[in-house]
Amino acid sequence: MSPDEYCQNKAAQSGSSFYYAFLFLPPERRRAITALYAFCREVDDVVDECTESSVARMKLAWWRTQVEQLFKGHADHPVMQALAPHIAPFSLSEDRLLAVVEGMEMDLDQARYPDWDSLKKYCWHAAGVVGELSASIFGYTQPETLVYAEKLGLAFQLTNILRDVGDDARRGRIYLPVEDMQRFNVTAAEIINREHSDRFVELMRFQHERARACYRDALRALPEADRRAQRPGLMMAAIYHALLHELERDNWHVLDQRISLTPIRKFWLAWKTWVGGGRGLVRRLSR
Repeated sequence: MSPDEYCQNKAAQSGSSFYYAFLFLPPERRRAITALYAFCREVDDVVDECTESSVARMKLAWWRTQVEQLFKGHADHPVMQALAPHIAPFSLSEDRLLAVVEGMEMDLDQARYPDWDSLKKYCWHAAGVVGELSASIFGYTQPETLVYAEKLGLAFQLTNILRDVGDDARRGRIYLPVEDMQRFNVTAAEIINREHSDRFVELMRFQHERARACYRDALRALPEADRRAQRPGLMMAAIYHALLHELERDNWHVLDQRISLTPIRKFWLAWKTWVGGGRGLVRRLSR
């Protein structure tokens, strides 16, 4: 199996919304974004699959060395070998790749976030910086496009957090800011015990409006000159925003189930956004 095939399998097996956006890219950009996604998946799996934090720390430290070796021209892992040819053409930086690893290390050091500012910092490491790397691969001419990409990554991560409240709690993590939980009088014990109350629904509605604001801010920041090149990100935005709507429509029953979109719906949303150039999405979400 070649490094590119390894990354392709990693992306396809994940069932992620990102995979559907990759399908519409030219071959070289598709290989680059697939390798980047596989890298993010590998380091994220370290935290999710390792039961011993000490083992997870050692594995993440190893991935740090892999990033450093990549920029010295000595890539060992198939993911890094697949990523290597795309470093220079798409201006992928060592600092940004290391920031992704640092985000996973934050999951080992911190299970709660006191306020929105501290959660936003985590979201940048987990998704905002990935948005910036992705925008470089998709192509851009205006510096404001990186602002759009960072904000869109933040919106995606918030959507993931809202979808995974129950799953994360069972892993010992609650990403909802403590100050927000206190504001709506929702305790960690209630979330862990899957108590779906009116107070919990109000808390989730508050987070939902914050996520919607992130989508709106992101799309307002996207320059018209780069909208066509950034269609893959807009395709993902269409899918993630539809998921956010489903969470709301299900009245936030996320403590005991994982709400998701079907593959055919994801593909339809991606295709519709690609064909339309993302114009309708930008108009709708930037209001």
